[in-house]
Amino acid sequence: MRVAVIGGGLAGLAAAYHLVRHGCAVTLWEKEPVLGGQVRTFAVGGERVEGFYHHMFASDADLIRLIDELGLGADLEWHRSRVGYFSGGRAYPFVTPLDLLRFRPLGLVDRVRVGLVSLRLQRRQEWHDLEGVSAREWLPGRTGRRGYEVIFEPLLRGKFGDYAGDISMAWLWNKFRLRLSSRGRGMQHEKLGYLKGSFYRVVEGLAGAIRDGGGNIVVGQPVVGLQVDDGRVTGVAAGGNPVPCDAVVAAIPSPAFLALAPPLPDGYRQKVESIPYLAALCLVLVLSRPLTPFYWLSMGSRSIPFVAAVEHTNLVPAERYGGRRILYISNYLSPQDELYGLGARELMERYWPHLREIYPPLDPAWVEAYHVFRERAAQPVVTTGYGARVPPLRTPVRGLYLANTSQIYPEDRGMNYSVRLGLGVGQMALEDQKGDTIG
Repeated sequence: MRVAVIGGGLAGLAAAYHLVRHGCAVTLWEKEPVLGGQVRTFAVGGERVEGFYHHMFASDADLIRLIDELGLGADLEWHRSRVGYFSGGRAYPFVTPLDLLRFRPLGLVDRVRVGLVSLRLQRRQEWHDLEGVSAREWLPGRTGRRGYEVIFEPLLRGKFGDYAGDISMAWLWNKFRLRLSSRGRGMQHEKLGYLKGSFYRVVEGLAGAIRDGGGNIVVGQPVVGLQVDDGRVTGVAAGGNPVPCDAVVAAIPSPAFLALAPPLPDGYRQKVESIPYLAALCLVLVLSRPLTPFYWLSMGSRSIPFVAAVEHTNLVPAERYGGRRILYISNYLSPQDELYGLGARELMERYWPHLREIYPPLDPAWVEAYHVFRERAAQPVVTTGYGARVPPLRTPVRGLYLANTSQIYPEDRGMNYSVRLGLGVGQMALEDQKGDTIG
């Protein structure tokens, strides 16, 4: 079977890897000059680090298995994480039940209510009855109005902006479940995984396995169209030439897919179009000293124009980067937002007063370098009733498959789920081809 895979992120690479291992003739096309999508890297102190922060949870079984298959398991490390929450001009530890009891922006009764709800969500297995109700509707009656406004509303607004009031409670439930999977007995600490040398080694490992299996990888070359005959995909157009194939896996965001796709039945197209995306914007500072003791510091103030400050070197030893400290300032916003179009210097100027609010001693002399990374279609917006709008992996065009983060549900986007999605769509294409052959 000849398969064209469009998109060189983890989902596309995992699909191509699976197909090659099962004897398919695969060509993977990536429009950018490098593979990896949001796992792309840059160097600090001679060591690679991702442009967007990355870590793993203990429950990331598909990614852990793949890392082992690629011979990288010995370099997968688990580090203790410290999580904080910035509220009322102060950063509070936010990991253990005792941390919550010490959280002064809430009264004691509200702290207890938030803690009990958090524990119930972490232990809850069933989520289907949550997808039709928003977090704004479900939480206040259980956490108290003050608990919702101080903790949950700022996080939802920071992540989803104007969509915050419509975000499905099922999405938030999954966040609690992930945190539980990475915490020890008694909820006293959290451990997160990181691959020594960066997660780009997974990208390299997949690419190497694809090429070793006879697959072809083309970078810097976009696919500009699909060929369809009698309701079945027959090829792709790239580099000015038609390339025949028996199946196409489009592991690209939905807007890019719709720009390539042939006419689709209204029902399927409407599903694809119905899920909006927010862009990811990450300013990365390389510092000479740490900013806080936390790996992850969420922002509980609406006046702060970013959702989190993630100090990578409070999880991974700074010695790997020549003693330099790496801070990600994370934001999710509309691609039309003014901040999205700013250069690194302008963005630094906008963020600087707020960084000083978090850590007043911060000095410009500590900043050795700064970089900005953008991803236009990064975060699908998971509003109520989302499950009914998820487009199937099989499109109405025979042999054409869509696989992107809008179809990862109820889980949120992440490396583990992209790998699982890619492996799954690859297996689906194999099974469909086998059925066609038998038929």
